[in-house]
Parts: sequence; structure tokens; C-alpha cells
Amino acid sequence: MSKTFHRLAAFGISAAMQGGLICVALAQGTPPSSTSGSAPQYGAAEAVQMVEPAAPSETTPSTELPVLYVTSVEVLRTAIEPKLDIVRVTGLTGSAGWSEPQLVPTYAGKPFDDILDLEFIATMPEESQKAEGFVPIGAIFPLEQGHPFKGVRVRASENAIEVKQIPGSNQTTINVNGCGDCIGKKFVEKGQAQPGQQGIVRQEDLPRVLRLITPSAGIRGITQNPNRLDLILGDDNTIVGAFWE
Repeated sequence: MSKTFHRLAAFGISAAMQGGLICVALAQGTPPSSTSGSAPQYGAAEAVQMVEPAAPSETTPSTELPVLYVTSVEVLRTAIEPKLDIVRVTGLTGSAGWSEPQLVPTYAGKPFDDILDLEFIATMPEESQKAEGFVPIGAIFPLEQGHPFKGVRVRASENAIEVKQIPGSNQTTINVNGCGDCIGKKFVEKGQAQPGQQGIVRQEDLPRVLRLITPSAGIRGITQNPNRLDLILGDDNTIVGAFWE
């Protein structure tokens, strides 16, 4: 996704509001630990830390992609005049290594449904990352006084959350196995095992974008996708490696 497009989109939204939209990012929090074989539960209460966003580079190619999941969207209204609305979003990345989270308009101009459509993006890791469980991430997006929006919709790679009125909030729970403890367990294809069985990892509990690498499989035609979970399987379908590409 082009940084230039993000700037044009933000400019179009700003013109519709007769003001500027200022983006402030929140950094990743601490990766959650997993102590059981069940799929971990994640909600909107993950802690995040505030950081200053890095200045964009005009010469560096864009490495920004949507984060894996959005878990909550909250639009707050300040109490002191002039009152401002602030969009606060939390989400999950598949791994460590994501940085500079931000919210950018999906398209330029005033939306027909008066819902501000935003993408939750961040700078992807430079290298593949071990699967060690999902990592919380967050960002905020202040709206200019007098904006024309009645709600906000935020999209991540695998889901979206909409707040239909301002102020307001909405959240979801991600019931997906981040594969933080998959190594040594057996992978079972979809529909072949009941939930809760020990020592196995069911395909239906894993992220939707998944690649299985069997002992005899090559790796020709690989395209880097840090939102794709890769599992390396042994002869008996035991998971011997797990990483986010």
C-alpha cells in the first residue's frame, strides 16, 4: 500500500472536514504468554504504550500492511471546549516486529454513508518471526472539530469493527490460536478432531491464512506475507516449526 495514497486519502478527508486530521500512534504491548494448549482468548483490554511515530521516508519503499486483527474501536469526545472526537483502536499482530501503527482513511472524500472508513496498518517486520502468540497493538486518530461523520469503521487484515454513533464503542474477542505453543503437537486437518483434545492443533482453530510445509514439499513461488502463519510438519504431521512469514 502506497504511502503517497495514504497522504492523498488523508488530504481528501481533511478537506471534507475543513481541517486536518492528525495521526498519533501507539506501539506494541508485551506479547501474551500461553500456558495451555487451548486457543487463547484476546479482547480489547490489552495494554499498549505511546510512542512518537517515525518520520516517513521519501526514498524508502512502503512496507506498511494491515495488522492481523482489530479488537476494539472507541470514539471518545473530550469534555473541554472546543470538544474533539478521538478514535482509539486496539488490535493484534501475529508476531513481534511490527512498528509505527497508525490509522489511515481507506479512500478520499466524504463517504456516502457518513461512516469514516479507516485501515489499521503498521510497518511489517523486516524478517520472518517465530510464532510465539499474538501481540497487542494500538493507535489513535483525532478528528477535527465539526467533522461530518456519524460513525467510524476500522478494518484490519482479517476483520472489521464499526461504531455506528459518536461517541460510542464496539469490541470483539479473537478466538484464534496464535500458535505460541504449537511446536511438538500434531496438526489435524479441518473436521478431523473434536475441540479440547490434548496434544493436537486443529486447522479450524488457526488463522485463516495458513501454509503447511510437508517434508516433501518445496517452497517455489513464495511470496512474503507477514500475516500468514507457516507450519513445518514432520512425517507424522507433528509441527516442528511455526513462523509468520
